[in-house]
Parts: sequence; C-alpha cells; structure tokens
Amino acid sequence: MRLVEELRSLDPRRPGAWPVPAQAAACVLLALVVQVAAYFALWQGQAEALEQGKAELNRQKQTFLDKKRLAVNLEAYRQQREEIEQAFGALLKQLPNRKEMESLLVDINQAGIGRGLGFELFKPNPSENVTEFYAELPVSLKVTGSYHDLGAFASDLARTPRIVLLTDLKIDSPGKDGPLSMEAVAKTYRYLDEDEVASQRKGAPKKAAKK
Repeated sequence: MRLVEELRSLDPRRPGAWPVPAQAAACVLLALVVQVAAYFALWQGQAEALEQGKAELNRQKQTFLDKKRLAVNLEAYRQQREEIEQAFGALLKQLPNRKEMESLLVDINQAGIGRGLGFELFKPNPSENVTEFYAELPVSLKVTGSYHDLGAFASDLARTPRIVLLTDLKIDSPGKDGPLSMEAVAKTYRYLDEDEVASQRKGAPKKAAKK
C-alpha cells in the first residue's frame, strides 16, 4: 500500500523531483517500451528477412551438394549411359527392319517344314501393332505333327537370332494315334525406320503396309 501511495504522489510533470528508485524504474520501463516499439517497427521485418536468407542459404547449399555429387559421378553416369546404349543397340539388332520381315516369316515357315510339321494355317495379321520404337506383327499358326516335332519347332523359334514369341498355345489330339494339332500366335517384331519414329513422336503414326 505504501508503494502505491508513493507512486500516486509522484508528479508526472516533474520527473526530476522523483526519488532515485522511481527514476530508475521509469528509465527501465521507457527502455523496454522503446525496444518493443523498435522491434515491431524495424527489427521484426529484418528478423523475417534473416530467416528467409538462412532458408535460401540452406537451399543453395543443398543444390551445390547435389550438383557436386553429380559432377563427382559424371564419368560413371557416362559409362552407364554408354552401356545402356550398347545394350539397346544389341536388342535392336534382334529386330528386323521392314525389308527383312518377309524373310523372317519365311524362316518361321521353313522351321516348321524342317521339323516335318504340316501347316493348316499361316496367316500374318494384315496390320501391325505400332509403338514408339517398334512394330509387332502377330502371325496366326495352326500346325500338325508329333509331340516331339512340335516341341522341337517351338525350341527352334526360341533359338532364332530374331525375336519370335509363341503365345495363345492350344494343343489338341484328333485321335489316339493321329498327329497333334497346335494352334498359336507367333509374335514377331521389327524396329521402325527414322521416318516412322518421327511420325510416332508427332502423334500421327503411319499406317503399316498390309502384308
């Protein structure tokens, strides 16, 4: 209560007449008010800018480290790219071009004949399934022969230097002693020439010529 009475007795128009403790407290309070006002008026914006600068610095450091890591491994990446290109080239060599497709179809037919199979159906699809880099040509087959000869024919196609896949296999036996009948779809592939690839990338694929 005494402290309250002393504060009430102070004359705000004559701070120089206040007791020393009151003057000291007033100075401290005034300094706090000035600091708070300065923070909101000046320092707050600077503090936010400082935090943004720290965040940007950290981002730049991370970007630098990422680029440094790439630079250190650049030679390894180049070697890996060369290996991928070589592997891709090796795969392309297994695909015939448009001119070689006819001879590949003849090879499939001859592989069956060479195993003593009888062809009841050998029908290339009139249109190809074209993708970005290659075209797929399904060939419907129906052959007859012994189990051994059919298996040998499938093995011959698997060992061919060109890619030939047998799908949708169906084997039937017309009789106890009769030959087996095998229906299948042989899928062969060819790579597209430069004009066809460019056309595919433009979103306007050329229509494959009918076989």
